[in-house]
Amino acid sequence: MKNIKTYLAMGLVCLVLGVMIAVQFKTVKNNLGPVTEYRARELASQLKRVTTERDNLIELKNQLEKQLREYENAEAEGNLAAKFLNEELNKARIIAGLVDVEGPGITMTVDDLKFSEHYNYNIISYTDLLELVNELNAAGAEAISINDQRIISTTEIRQAGLHININTVKFAPPFTFKAIGDPKTLEAALRMRDGVVQRIENKGVAISITQHQSVVIKKYDGVIDKKYSKVVKEGETQ
Repeated sequence: MKNIKTYLAMGLVCLVLGVMIAVQFKTVKNNLGPVTEYRARELASQLKRVTTERDNLIELKNQLEKQLREYENAEAEGNLAAKFLNEELNKARIIAGLVDVEGPGITMTVDDLKFSEHYNYNIISYTDLLELVNELNAAGAEAISINDQRIISTTEIRQAGLHININTVKFAPPFTFKAIGDPKTLEAALRMRDGVVQRIENKGVAISITQHQSVVIKKYDGVIDKKYSKVVKEGETQ
């Protein structure tokens, strides 16, 4: 906003200078009448003064226009740099799972139809979920969630009795996966012959996969705390 105001102000100054130049010469021209010797000297002096003022105003106008062009070029370069940095920051946020994302992909439901709180056995294990996540990553998934828990680099998927903890939250079947990527590629990777889905289904687990043109995956809503890691500056690696 500040730059826009600066441009408008400088543009207005240039316009005013142009008008002043035109008005001054028009004034001298309109003052011409019956010319005596004294009047001629007076007009000559006035013309010289106005000419000098005109030249100074033109020089100032040219300087302001040059500065305006320089500001515009600097602003354009700054916008390109800011745009690039913003794009890189958004990529980093997506990879880190810190923003909601949307895109084509699949949803997949993994369910143990026999499971209940009173049924003392769960045929779906945490390793099944880990294998499904690995297969999706290998197939190019750009974002994954299970029961709306965003899978990030620190996500744990571990057995907790009859339940499975994901991001420290306890879940029981069914497990709903969401993945963003090429829908056909993701489903084909999961359903390949003798692949992970077929192996899990052979245990009696029901798995359904649906392709979508738009899938929304929520951001990771936990706290990422790094106590021991620090950035290594270039040249400091030992």
